[in-house]
Amino acid sequence: MPQSLGGKMDKLVEHFMKQALKEAGKAAAKGEIPVGAVIVKDGRIISRGHNKKERKNDPTFHAEMSAIRKASLKLGTWRLNDCDMYATLEPCPMCAGAIIQARIRRVYIGAPDPKAGAAGSVVNLFAEDRFNHKVEAVWGILEEECSSALKNFFAQLRDKNR
Repeated sequence: MPQSLGGKMDKLVEHFMKQALKEAGKAAAKGEIPVGAVIVKDGRIISRGHNKKERKNDPTFHAEMSAIRKASLKLGTWRLNDCDMYATLEPCPMCAGAIIQARIRRVYIGAPDPKAGAAGSVVNLFAEDRFNHKVEAVWGILEEECSSALKNFFAQLRDKNR
């Protein structure tokens, strides 16, 4: 259950997660697993990303990785200290590692990933004390909508392949 951030902040957090869900919708429309991410700095979205792994034939082309690359280019630095990420699905180990390396302050997570999640479901890289940067994870933001996007995508895929 997400911690309440209090009134206006909750609405802002939901707004940004809805933007990440729009990115997930773009991925689904292209036949990709519907995962989206946005990066926010000073209350503004500075980058967006969605899965393109299949289209690019690139296992690193996850939504989070795309958003990090774009944010770094936009800001002219790989250090995203004052940035928050909104991801519709719990980051995998690769993405969690990139989030730590980019020094992102906080990650708002929609749905858990019980098979590959690296923010607490399978492992928790954000809780590892030996890393020099700590990332705060805030769970369950629009969890039902984020989970439904994934469940609907896979149900349609199964129906298509029957």
